[in-house]
Amino acid sequence: MSVFRFAGRTARMENPIIRQLLKLGQREGVISLAGGIPAAETFPVPEIAEASRKALERLGSAALQYSPTEGLAPLREYIARRRGVAPEQVLVTSGSQQGLDLIGRVFLDEGDAVLVERPTYMGALQAWNVYDARYREVPTDSGGLVPEALPEEPVKLAYVLPNFQNPTGSLLPEARREAVLAWARERGVLVAEDDPYGHLYFGDPPPASLQRRWPEGVLYLGTFSKIVAPGLRMGYVIGPEEVIHALAQAKQAADLHSQAFGQAILAELAEAGVIERQEERTRNLYRARAEKLLALLEAHMPEGVRWAPPHGGMFVWLTLPEGVDTLALFERAVEQGVAYVPGPVFAATGGLANALRLTFVSVPEEQMEEGVRRLAAVLEKALAARA
Repeated sequence: MSVFRFAGRTARMENPIIRQLLKLGQREGVISLAGGIPAAETFPVPEIAEASRKALERLGSAALQYSPTEGLAPLREYIARRRGVAPEQVLVTSGSQQGLDLIGRVFLDEGDAVLVERPTYMGALQAWNVYDARYREVPTDSGGLVPEALPEEPVKLAYVLPNFQNPTGSLLPEARREAVLAWARERGVLVAEDDPYGHLYFGDPPPASLQRRWPEGVLYLGTFSKIVAPGLRMGYVIGPEEVIHALAQAKQAADLHSQAFGQAILAELAEAGVIERQEERTRNLYRARAEKLLALLEAHMPEGVRWAPPHGGMFVWLTLPEGVDTLALFERAVEQGVAYVPGPVFAATGGLANALRLTFVSVPEEQMEEGVRRLAAVLEKALAARA
């Protein structure tokens, strides 16, 4: 008899579809338009090396020691200044993904209802499936979540990505932000605002965050992964002090604290103005790559394939005619040397088979056109077979 008797929740952790996609998409010769990862050439390697040296000089062995669960004071103070809050309202996390998990630990009981957009970020679903959340989906369009579709019944938590949403790239406009918060206030619904892409705007900056509009009822999740480097695993949660205290208790049980040296490096980068320069540099690169991908889609995609130009972020969402199954097509696409992310992995309750997500940031520019050509050929065949 095996001694490994896994907890029942482990069955809710696994997503075999995502694991299979990752494995297939890493085949040699496959051009991946799938990955939601930053462009490695944007990472400020020399600046990080210099910040590492300065952190060790300034802090000595303290940079390598245990640190407060809430985070190092200089980094919390920097985040607080930029977000217009007190340092006590900031919890440093091991990436914003840990922030999602901590919110689940602290707020979700088995069977609690969580409102999510349709489609939504797959990582949030993975984090909260463990806590046996029940999902209520709200449809989205090119302007993000549709407030008129918000349910009358209250939910425990509402999860919103207002800025250049993953996977659609949509930006929630001013009026919709106010409508979402009016709905949440009226029903006493806690809002989790996930904003990994807010600094990656291609035109004007996004409207004010939900958290700034309703600090008592919104938890704001931010990250340094998309601007500085994901390998540092640094994110943060902003919220009322009593909530930050509860999240810190959960974090202490999970990992004691996020790595002190990485926090010290980020504090040095912040003091030197590197983070703001990184934001501008990354925006400029991603804007150019987005324009290139959109031009290639316009030139090569078969009739019936639709998309909305993103105004920031990292992704473009394609919608195909009903009856096309992008999950079933995925292996065929990989055989033709191109990978994408099928729509169903972004659906909390199933569906979205006729959609897919592309990225324009991490594919080398010299490969982008060939990747789009390969994908267009696969989709054209699928559409012809459907007809």
